[in-house]
Amino acid sequence: MALSPTAAQRRVIAAADPATGRLKGTDAQLAALVKRGLAFRHPRPPHDHFLTPAGHRIREAGGESDVVSPGSATPPEPPAAPDAGGVFAARVGGEEAAPGDTGPARLREVRGAWQGLLELRRMTHPDGSTDRPCAWERSHLVRAAALALEAAGHRPAGADGGDGYRVRATPQPEAVAVYEPDGTALRGCAATLERAGWHVGEHTEPRTRARYLLASPRKV
Repeated sequence: MALSPTAAQRRVIAAADPATGRLKGTDAQLAALVKRGLAFRHPRPPHDHFLTPAGHRIREAGGESDVVSPGSATPPEPPAAPDAGGVFAARVGGEEAAPGDTGPARLREVRGAWQGLLELRRMTHPDGSTDRPCAWERSHLVRAAALALEAAGHRPAGADGGDGYRVRATPQPEAVAVYEPDGTALRGCAATLERAGWHVGEHTEPRTRARYLLASPRKV
């Protein structure tokens, strides 16, 4: 178990960029977060600091979760809906749309988050590539897949049901299920995820015969 951060360090974690996990703070604060396994220093200039998956877990839980040390089991999938604090989260489908969750402002926010995620890929992959998911995406599968879909213009299902995508966790490791009642739209979701660096296969529910996608982040 990693050391718990101090109140000052929790404030630094809370202020991290929600998409990339990039941190701002004093050298001492950042070094202390690295020591606790909550941040890492990027090896390339300008040597920015970013949250580890354990650090992201604390930020998303509002600073109340236990710290998971690097190398331990992947933390549980966080709640899918945006939290009450207004931190950005891609819509996974089926949640109530919060005020401001539609229109040009939301579109700009989603596009900004996607660009931030591409930058995180570039900064954390040794070869600087942006064509495959990074470690943050593999530890936040539902949100990562939903962001790829929403950023490409796909429409999430509303709380009252109807057409639109729904991204859900599955018992399978590193895999999410994507549901979309419209067959053409489902195939469009598959193409989007493949372009975003995911392996995608189409399957049929044995009981309902509904078609769905099973998507996993590509590693190479």
